[in-house]
Amino acid sequence: MKQLQFNEKELQNSKRIFKSATPKYTIDWYIKWVASAILLMAMASRSNPDLAIYDQTLSLTGTFGWLIVALIWKDRALIILNTAAVIILGSGLLAGVITNSI
Repeated sequence: MKQLQFNEKELQNSKRIFKSATPKYTIDWYIKWVASAILLMAMASRSNPDLAIYDQTLSLTGTFGWLIVALIWKDRALIILNTAAVIILGSGLLAGVITNSI
């Protein structure tokens, strides 16, 4: 299937042409995709209790990546959400490592 090409005027004035809200191939674009992939790996490991340490570590890493993106975007809702998640996941991981319960 041939990809349609649109000129700048068509892109600006059209309500039917899909336009991404975020720029591509910037540092935040790479971080958000890597962080999202890491979070998906964390979710995949969540169903196996023997992989709890991986789940928590990957969840913390992916959430921290999204916190960086939120800070770059200056999006307060994402900053609050991901800051809280990093604190909760980090304290849970630290407590598990200290007590060797993971």
